[in-house]
Amino acid sequence: MPKEFEIAREFEVDATPEEVWEAVTAGTGGWLWPMEPPEPRTGGKGPFGSEVTVWDPPHRYTNRVEDVEGISEQTLNQLDYTVEPRDEGRRAWVRYVHSGIFVDDWDNQYDGASRHTDFYLHTLRQYLTVFRGRPVTAFATFDGPEAAKAPDALVTVGRALGLADDTAEGARVRVTGPGGQVIDAVVDHRDPYFLGLRTDDALLRFFGRNHWGHVVGMSVHDFAPGADAAADEETWKGWLNGVFSQP
Repeated sequence: MPKEFEIAREFEVDATPEEVWEAVTAGTGGWLWPMEPPEPRTGGKGPFGSEVTVWDPPHRYTNRVEDVEGISEQTLNQLDYTVEPRDEGRRAWVRYVHSGIFVDDWDNQYDGASRHTDFYLHTLRQYLTVFRGRPVTAFATFDGPEAAKAPDALVTVGRALGLADDTAEGARVRVTGPGGQVIDAVVDHRDPYFLGLRTDDALLRFFGRNHWGHVVGMSVHDFAPGADAAADEETWKGWLNGVFSQP
């Protein structure tokens, strides 16, 4: 049964309005995923078949798409960003609203979208405050194998990295990555649904989508000079597959 939804968040960030605007419109993959940047005008073409309905840099940007991915003519998806200066323009206040219509499994879809929103916006703040001014050189995103649907799949990932179950957000850690490589990192985000690790050169994101009937996924936002997206995917996807192929 189609039903409307709205997910709204507000936050302040140590970045200028112009830097926030660049982050949400350039489509670089620094915090979300690479996408076609919107045409810089109201009525222009937005990413994933959307239309730009508001374009007022660096204050307001909205895109809207109907019949999402051909699912249903009743489907609607709209993303709205409002950005205002704080501290004489040295910082910014951001209001983000994701609204539209979910057609099926409304409660599960809403819960998943709401929790993903918090994690994505957290990653945006990490990007703006830690990697500001550094271009992303490689981005990779992929899913784990079917076994990564297990109820404890994200817990399994944390343990495979060498994290204790009670390692808290903010901890400085040494984790074990692909090929046994030891990686110095900060646990920049951790809850039962998502895990975020920040290194000197990358944001590593682990998505516990097993909570919504899917498999654990991962994304790598790599800022190291000369980084290669295909290599990042090959090494980390191989590691993630290996986590769930252990006897």
